[in-house]
Amino acid sequence: MVSRLNSGGYTYLGLLLVIVLMSGSLAGAGTIWSAERQRERERELLHIGHKFRVAIGQYYNRTPGAIKQFPPDLEALLRDARYPVPRRYLREIYADPFTGARNWGIVEAPSGGVMGVYSLSYQRTFKRTNFRERDAYLKGKTHTGEWMFVYIPEERT
Repeated sequence: MVSRLNSGGYTYLGLLLVIVLMSGSLAGAGTIWSAERQRERERELLHIGHKFRVAIGQYYNRTPGAIKQFPPDLEALLRDARYPVPRRYLREIYADPFTGARNWGIVEAPSGGVMGVYSLSYQRTFKRTNFRERDAYLKGKTHTGEWMFVYIPEERT
């Protein structure tokens, strides 16, 4: 009868050990999942930033007349009313993958208007090297708010 009482204590202790081990492995898995989600958001930010850069470039290059203009705001990329039939350069103002909001930091052009965008989040990045050529200038940037997606017109001679 004494052995039966002692074995109950060992079972309880064994169960506690299993719970501790499972908690540790779940915490490790959560860290890995969180890091992968961060990398996914960074890829999405690069993709969306490129879309904004291309749309701003299209707006600028398709300006009627000799004097080129940047869009006055992001909404102008959705509906360019400078033409009899409005043109669209973006389908929507995309949400920032880090903030979830559709508002962006604006890089103003020297002559006025929107030259580029950046995330209003200032989260540390994992990606700091091995960017595509179009994003090579992002090398060494340590926070998402430093990733600016700017259209720079080519000088024509």
